[in-house]
Amino acid sequence: MEGMNIMLFHSTYGLRPAVHAAADRLRAAGHEVQVPDLFEGRTFATFEEGAAYQEEVGRDELLKRAVLASAPFSDRGLVYAGFSFGGSVAQHLALADDKARGLLLLHGTADLDEDASADELPVQLHIADPDPYETHDWLTAWYLRMRRAGADVEVHGYAGAGHLFTDPDLEDYDAEAAEETWKAALAFLDTL
Repeated sequence: MEGMNIMLFHSTYGLRPAVHAAADRLRAAGHEVQVPDLFEGRTFATFEEGAAYQEEVGRDELLKRAVLASAPFSDRGLVYAGFSFGGSVAQHLALADDKARGLLLLHGTADLDEDASADELPVQLHIADPDPYETHDWLTAWYLRMRRAGADVEVHGYAGAGHLFTDPDLEDYDAEAAEETWKAALAFLDTL
């Protein structure tokens, strides 16, 4: 089976070892993976520090960096993926790219425009249950909007896990939930 071309975006903490480890895991399964650094070399020890940097740089500039990183690869049909903040970036790009092959969201989503179109785009979300940044009400509304936009959405919730539960260097880490996530994510990629 031919591997996917994956654009994997980091979280608010920046491009840390866990993101490279995830990329390596995807590469070992036969996929080509790009891991753009939207923070230009900066990483953060706390969510608050990373969020302050994001605010300083601005959402539009960060999305511009993501678009510029993805553009050289988009003709191949990318699977957009991301962790938390990176998931929201991935979602924005996937919905704007009519060649997108899939969307893999780890720990994060983004709002959708009312007229958003995701023409049968395969989407898989992995989220803590409950998640401090993605409430049940938010996720229900997000799911309904994604379906209305035409996406084929699959949601995996992990009871009791912390927000960024796939990152072994953070307190949120949950080894069992992380393994389940990667198993389901790799199976999802095999269907694309």
